[in-house]
Amino acid sequence: MHDVVARHVGERMPGLVTLVSRGGETHADAIGKLSFEDDAPMRRDAIFRIASMTKPVTAAAAMILVEDGVLRLDDPVDAFLPELANRKVLRSIESELDDTVPARRAITLRDLLTFRLGMGALMVWPWK
Repeated sequence: MHDVVARHVGERMPGLVTLVSRGGETHADAIGKLSFEDDAPMRRDAIFRIASMTKPVTAAAAMILVEDGVLRLDDPVDAFLPELANRKVLRSIESELDDTVPARRAITLRDLLTFRLGMGALMVWPWK
């Protein structure tokens, strides 16, 4: 893992710390330096500003549950997120907001993890 991650240190990132824990073994690695302005080496106990980490941490936890057989990627999430059950969708992309039909299938964990749960964001131009 060290070699793969070390390739990302340089022009865009001065350094990083990795930690992997599995099967009772924990491996930590400090690579690079603390900042672009300082040649001090990265430390395992360095403090980082991080943002928007809920999604990757939640995804990692979900995949651990998939690996353990507790969840399955293509099972509906209705029991865990009842507010997403029995949803309705627009009849067509041009439909008025009240022109809906029942969705063809339930939302799955795979849908949630790949951001395709159908929340209505139009990623095309021009916006309507």
